[in-house]
Formats: sequence, C-alpha cells, structure tokens
Amino acid sequence: MSISLTCLYLAAVILKQFIKKHWQEDEEGFEHPVVSSDEKVAIRGLLLPLLDDPHRKICTAIGMAVASIAHCDWPEDWPDLLPSLMKCISDQTNMNAVHGALRCLALVSADLDDMMVPKLVPVLFPCLHTIVSSPQIYEKPLRMKALSIVYACTSMLGAMSGVYKAETTGMMAPMLPSWIKQFSLILEHPVQSEDPDDWSIRMEVIKCLNQFLQNFPSLMESQFRVFMGPLWQTFVSSLGVYTRSSIEGIEDPYDGRYDSDGAEQSLESFIIQLFEFLLTILGSPKFVKVVGSNVKELVYYTIAFMQTTDQQVHTWSIDANQYVADEDDNTYSCRASGALLLEEVISSCGTHGIHAIIDSAKTRFSESQQEKASGASSWWKMREATLFALASVSEQLLEAEVPEMTKVSLGNTLEQILSEDMATGVNEYPFLYARMFSSIAKFSSMVSQGLIEHFLYTAIKALSVDMPPPVKVGACRALSQLLPDTNKEILRPHFLDLFSSLTDLLKHASDETMHLVLETLQETVKAGPEFAVSTEPVLSPIILNMWASNVADPFVSIDALEVLEAIKNAPGCMHPLVSRVLPYIGPILNKPHQQPEGLVAGSLDLVTMLLKNAPTHIVKAVYEVSFDPVVRIVLQSDDHSEMQNATQCLAALISGGKEELLAWGGDTAFAMRSLLDVASRLLDPDLESSGALFVGSYILQLILHLPSQMAQHIRDLVAALVRRMQSCKISGLRSSLLVIFARLVHMSAPHVEQFIELLISIPAEGHPNSFAYIMFEWTKQQGEIQGAYQIKVTTTALALLLSTKHVELGKLNVQGHLIQSTAGITTRSKAKTAPDQWTLVPLPGKILASLADTLIEIQEQVLVGGDEDSDWEEVQEGDVETDEAVVLSSSVIPRGRPSYDYLDAMAKAFDEDGDDGDDDDLLSGADPLNEINLVNYIVDFLKKFAHSDGAIFSHLLQSLTKAQQDAIQMVLKQ
Repeated sequence: MSISLTCLYLAAVILKQFIKKHWQEDEEGFEHPVVSSDEKVAIRGLLLPLLDDPHRKICTAIGMAVASIAHCDWPEDWPDLLPSLMKCISDQTNMNAVHGALRCLALVSADLDDMMVPKLVPVLFPCLHTIVSSPQIYEKPLRMKALSIVYACTSMLGAMSGVYKAETTGMMAPMLPSWIKQFSLILEHPVQSEDPDDWSIRMEVIKCLNQFLQNFPSLMESQFRVFMGPLWQTFVSSLGVYTRSSIEGIEDPYDGRYDSDGAEQSLESFIIQLFEFLLTILGSPKFVKVVGSNVKELVYYTIAFMQTTDQQVHTWSIDANQYVADEDDNTYSCRASGALLLEEVISSCGTHGIHAIIDSAKTRFSESQQEKASGASSWWKMREATLFALASVSEQLLEAEVPEMTKVSLGNTLEQILSEDMATGVNEYPFLYARMFSSIAKFSSMVSQGLIEHFLYTAIKALSVDMPPPVKVGACRALSQLLPDTNKEILRPHFLDLFSSLTDLLKHASDETMHLVLETLQETVKAGPEFAVSTEPVLSPIILNMWASNVADPFVSIDALEVLEAIKNAPGCMHPLVSRVLPYIGPILNKPHQQPEGLVAGSLDLVTMLLKNAPTHIVKAVYEVSFDPVVRIVLQSDDHSEMQNATQCLAALISGGKEELLAWGGDTAFAMRSLLDVASRLLDPDLESSGALFVGSYILQLILHLPSQMAQHIRDLVAALVRRMQSCKISGLRSSLLVIFARLVHMSAPHVEQFIELLISIPAEGHPNSFAYIMFEWTKQQGEIQGAYQIKVTTTALALLLSTKHVELGKLNVQGHLIQSTAGITTRSKAKTAPDQWTLVPLPGKILASLADTLIEIQEQVLVGGDEDSDWEEVQEGDVETDEAVVLSSSVIPRGRPSYDYLDAMAKAFDEDGDDGDDDDLLSGADPLNEINLVNYIVDFLKKFAHSDGAIFSHLLQSLTKAQQDAIQMVLKQ
C-alpha cells in the first residue's frame, strides 16, 4: 500500500480500538471518557459509506469498526444499519460495496444473539441467496462470504432451537428447499484441481449443510436425497485432485495460499470438512440408513484418502521426531479424519460396517498388488493406508460380536499382507515397515504366533543395525506392545542384545523418540527382569542422567521414573538402585534454593518412587537422607509443585515406616512435632489451595498409622480441616478433605454420635456449627468424589451417620436439585443475572438419595449397552423427560427379582471401574476399609434400616426420585 493508504488503514484500526475502549461504559476493557451520543451518531454516519473502499485491508478494518459498534448499538440505537447493509449487498453496480457489506455482516453475524437472529434471517437470507445463486454476476469469493454468513446465522438458530424449536423450524422451512437446490448445483460438478476458490466455496456449502443437518434434521429428511448425489460427486472427484496434488505431489496443492480476506485455501482443509460432514450423516440414526447401502464404497474411497502425502514422506524422512509426534497426536489431517470416519462406520453400521471395512481393505490390498506388479513406485502407499485404516479401528474390530468366520477372514488378510510385505526392501519402503510393526502389535490375537515371533526377532534386529529412523520407531512400537504378552523363553537369548540396542538408542534419542524408547525399555525390563540386574550398572546411570537433564519436561521425566521403577522392582536391583540414587538426591533436597527449576520437585518424585512397596530397611535408609529436608521444604517453600511432591513423599514415608518411623531419628517427640507442623502449614487457610493439594493423603496416613499419637489432636485437627475447607478453591482438595472426615467417622465407630457431637461443638463461619457445614458440603460434593477407595470410605461413612438417628440430622437441610432458570440461551445480558439456585432438602433424605445414586451408577456399569445414541435420539424426537433419572430407571434396572450373581456383578463392576491405578492405591492399601464390598455394605445397611426403622425408611424413600426408589427396592428384593 502507498503511504496514504497505509495511513487510512492505521486510522481505521485505531478507530476500532477507540470504539472498544470508549464506546460503552459497561463493556469489558472500557476506559474513560465515554463517547457522547452526538459523536456516536456522527461516527456511525461516516463509517457505512466507507465500506465500498476498493482496498480490502481498509474495507476489513472499517468493517471491524462497524461490527464493534453494532455489538453495542444494534438494533436499538442503530436501526438503519441492516437496511444500509442490505442496500449495499443489492447494488450490483458496485461490487466493492457488496464486498464491504458482506465482510461487515460476516463480522456482525459472529456476535448475534437469540434476540437479533429472528429479525435478521428473514430479511437477510433472500439477499444472500441471490448472491450465491448468481455466479454470472458475483465472483466466488463474494458467494463464499455470503455462505459464511448463512453458516453463522444457522449456528445461532441451532443454539436457539432447543428452546424455540417450533419458531426456528417455522422460519427455516420455507427457505430450506431453495438453499438445498443451490448447494446441490455447486456440489454436482467435478472438483477442479486448478481452482482453489472452487474448493473454498464447496467447503462453505458443506459447513452450511452440516449445520442444517444438525439443527433441523426433521426438515432435512425430505431434502437428504436431493444433495446426496452431488455431495458424492464432490467426494469422489476430490480424491483424484487430492491424489495428484497431495499424495503424488505432481500438481500444485496450493498449500499456504490465502484468499483476499486472508482465509487459507487448503485442499486438505476442504477434504477434512467433507469428512466431518460425513461423520454427521453417519452419526444420525435418521440419515445413516440412507447411506447404509453405499457404506462399502464410502470406506473404499476413505482408505485412499488416508495415504501418506508427498509432503509427509519428505518431512518424516528427515525428522523422525515429527513422524512420532504426528503418529501419537493424531494431528489435523486427512489420515486422522479418515480414521474417525471408519470408527463411526462401525459404531453406526455395526456388523455391516465391519464387513465393509474388511472387504474394502481386501480390495485395496489387491489393487496395491497389481500396482506393485506393474512397477508403480508408490504402490506401497495404498498398502500402508490399508494397514493404517485397519489398525485405527483395531479395538472395535477385536471387540465386535461378529461371526467367527469374519474374524478368521480378517486374520487371514492381515497374515497375507504382513507376510508378503516382510519380503520387501526395508530401506526402500521404511514407512510401510513401520506400519507393519505397529499393526502386528494391534492385531497380535488375530495372527499366528509364528508370525508374531518373526516380527519380534525382526524388530530386535532392526534396533541393532543401521536402519531408517521410521523403521526403528515402528520396531519400538511393536516391542513395547508385544513384550508384555509374549512367551519370554523364546526371547531369552535376545534380551541382552535388546537392552544394549535400546541403551545405545537412548543415547541418541531426542524429544518424541526419547519417550518411545523409554516406553520400550520399561517393557523390556518388565519382560526380562532377571537380565536387569546385569544391565543395571550401565542402564541406571544413563536413565538418571536423562531424568536429571529433562526434569523440567514432565513427559520425559515421568517416563524415566517409570523405567527406574521397573528396574527397582526387578530381582536384585532395588539395593543397588537406592544406593545409587540417595547420595545424589541428598544434596539436592538439603539445598533446594540452589537447584535448577524443577529439580527439587522431580527429586521428591524420585524419592516417593523408591518408597513404593519398599521393605522397611529401604524406607529407613530413605528416611535418613530425606526426612528432615523434606519437612523443611513443606514448611519453607513457596513453590507449589515442591510442596505437593514433598507432601506425597512424607505420606509415603509414613505409610512405609509407620510408628517405627518416629524413633528412627532418635527423638520421637521431635519427629511427631515435625509431622504436626507439616499438617499445620498445609491446613493453613491462608495458604493457596494448590500448595496443599495432597494434604488429604498425608493426613490419612497420620490417622491410619499413628492413631494413638493423633488421638489427642483430633479436635484441633477437625477445626483446622474445617478452616482449610472453607478457604479451599480446588474441588479435588475439598473432596480429599471430605475423605478424611469420612475416615474419622469410621474411626469413631461404634460411637459415631460422639463424633457428631464433637463437630457440633466446633464453630464454622457462616454456619450453625461444623457438622452443619461439613454435611452441607459433603452431600453436595459426594457425586464428584473419584476413586474406588474414596467412594467406599465416604459412602459407607454416610450410611454410618444416617444409622445413628442423631437428632441433629433431622434439623439440617442441604442442597437438593437445581431450579431451572428461565428459557432461552445465555446471552450477554442474561450472563449478568443471578447465579443458579437450588432447592433445600432434609439431610437424611439426601443421604439415602446418595446411597441410591451409588447403586444406580454401579447398575449402569453392569447393564448399559452400546445404544446410548439411539436412546438420545428417541428422547430428542419424543417428549423430553424432565427427570432424567426416570429415563435411567426404565432402561437400567432389571425387572423381577435380582439374583446374588447380579449383585456380585455389580460389586465386580465397581471394583473394576474404581481400579484406576493412581498413587492413592499405595497410600490406601493399608486401610482395611479398602477391602469393603461396597454393594454388599449398602444392601446390608438398607435391609437393616428398612427392618429396624420401617416407618422412617418408608418416609425417606418417598422423598426420592422414581429411579432412586427403584434402585433401592431392587436390592431389597434379593
């Protein structure tokens, strides 16, 4: 731009910033002074005529200024905005004005609410339709801009349709057929390789169709067959363009090109948008039936889109890290979108979809054989894409309930592909080899043991010789996934070579490849633990150095710690590893302020790892090096990660050392006082919640393993816990503190009422007493508590409290259910209104409801199958049940008398669901409450309650929802 044009552009940008800061007082970022009413009128009057500026940057900046004003003033204070823009759009003699008005409307439409859209759409859509349907008058960029406005408005109509379904449907019904006809005209011609504007306008059409389909499915049902043919034409013809430009790289893919408004014109983005729309179609029970007969063709073409592009091959060949990153992250690409579509094919089409995938894979494999025989250099791409497609849905294929012949057929196909490709040149086709390695790991149960062993030997050999990086990556993937289930005896002669190769590979690894090598090394140690003791002197120092130099990178440091833990657990390795680590860790913990960022927190993690499942003499050795400095870190550090890790470290020390720990330092009283000082700081209400995140686990160890020492401090502990909870900003911390209260309830049994009296005697700010406060928070948060141990302790403690029949329970009201707010979507004005409001219900009824909810959740785990989507569709189409629990009750709870087997299945489902393998498993393992069978406990409690206090029980039962009542009645019948 010339100097004068640059000045105009800067002036427009400055004006936009001025409007944001000074236009309206209640807007975020407002600064005085405010623009006067007269000045606003003058500015609005001056801006609209400038929208026909021929220079796009200036026009866009002015449009943004207009949109900023419209955000505040339209429609009330600027009623002539829309008529003025409509006039510009309709002026076929001034295309600059058309562009400026459309650009402005596109910006305005991004900020519409449910008050504006109903006024705008009936007037605007006919004008936009005229533009889109007149290619002889309007160029593609203008038609694309019009379509982008249709998309934005339809998105808002979709948000409104949940509340205003009849109104929005009535508004769209008369306009929809003409739009669908126009969309079909745009899509029905073959995609043009030399015209990026052609892809871009199709992409806008597909985005609009996606919105129409999602938001107005009943209206689209009659229009579906109108556009499906043209859509298929676009899908099929785009494959040829994509193959030539991206996969083969012989035509310009126009990557990195932008249109006049700065929007990227990417062929891949267009294809991905196509896949997203097809996902919407497949995900709808209404529309998937229509495309069901062509699902095999859909899969057949999708596999072709999943081939590696010329650019990917180039990038991955020179950067193994990028290859690993793209494989792990499932990045934004045609390959990733194609994989998602195949998953949806199986989810929506079931066995029919599985057969379509297997048959298409066979066809593509056969075609690649023909290409190979004809001498085509890129034959391997279709073969790799076929394996990639199958591997992307491996879990669904393996878990599907299909005839045995289907699985045998798939296994035979895989055996044929893998066996044949093993004979190809590894250096010539490294990405095919890499895909074979990762595929064999995913389908190990479907291929012969002999083939698996052959791949294992090949993978081990690939790591020991000079191979292309992708091949080594694939070999690591195969080994890390196959080793856990492989017969270790057949690999015994190769373990030392494997250790040597991985150790050498680790020395040269970086970034993402480091993660993969560490993962493979961990599985190798676990698979051949008897060989770890001979390699530990070499391996441990390398891993420790890698851990230390990458301690600020959580991914690498965690992987390194897991390898060290595997070494520690191998026979004969614990003592040498601990002896190697402790002299290194001691100076770091003693001088924390002199260490690089992250090293102290990482070292505390390392110490905690050494303590897991360690014998007492190891715990004592760790204690001697770490106890005093770790206590000091908690008391003095302001670094939240250091405080968190130090808290976990002390909890592990108490769990491993128990009461003996107090005497190890020679001064029992000092050790106990140190532990209490730690608790005091972590429970300080003025300490930020993040620093105290793991105080719950720490307090739990104190009361579990030092009960006699803690008994005299219970009152002070409870008061501190209440103060900490009242200042807590993190839900997870609040939940962990509630677990402590629940554990104290259990410890007070059989005199739970005495603990209630203790809580009543302790004040709580804003509440009658601590008992009232704790129960209000506990019953509100119970459904959010995570972890099998935590759920067991809190749920059974609530039952204990209810069983006391203490008079105070009947006096308290706690949070019930949410009172629905007024209808409509949340707009700027509505967001400033009062917060959510809840009903209040008696505490005993809420506790019984929580027990019933626990039963419902466990029943769901046992009974709910894979038809949630159809249930949702049915609810959407029919009358919506206001009480979702009633819906659950009809589909979840079995009819008739439940069997003992069913209750056992419930208990097993809960234990499996709760077995999340987190660090709390170590800390809660010593607690006998962890052995509780929660289902049996609740059932026994309810039976006793119903038998001993029938009248009270019946009264409370009547206050529950139908689903909760059914859940309780079901278990009482057995």
